[in-house]
Amino acid sequence: MAPETEAILVELQELFLLPVDDLLRVGRDFLDASLSRSTLLRCLKRNGVNNLKALRAQQLGESAETTKRRKTFKDYEPGFVGPSTSSTCERLPEESDRCFLFAAIDRASKWVYFEIRDDRKAATARTFVTNLIRRAPFRITHLLTDNGLPEMSMAA
Repeated sequence: MAPETEAILVELQELFLLPVDDLLRVGRDFLDASLSRSTLLRCLKRNGVNNLKALRAQQLGESAETTKRRKTFKDYEPGFVGPSTSSTCERLPEESDRCFLFAAIDRASKWVYFEIRDDRKAATARTFVTNLIRRAPFRITHLLTDNGLPEMSMAA
């Protein structure tokens, strides 16, 4: 697997905590049509992102053994999309410049769209959202943002 492909898959896993089969579909559709499930599993394990329960606990600041009952998301219709950005090229040793992974996932269908960009400016975020809306196989009705990405909320 190419280092770029591996870095993108790891970032997507950390951002969206996708089940392996969902991440495999994204990897095959956007990165490498020949990606096998076993190769993906080895990649995730090698990078320490193969355990969704532990990743979820880490994001919540808890231990993996914590068994608190969590409220689940309500059921959504397609169109509730959560965008996010992440620095990804710092994982690639041959990259001298920094680049950013702009990604979005639909809560209902788990449809994923992403682009790699050179900066994280508001204009770049607006372009990403425009491309996202244009390429989505459904009408996007809501962009679900958090306070960590003000440029994304401005882009809507």
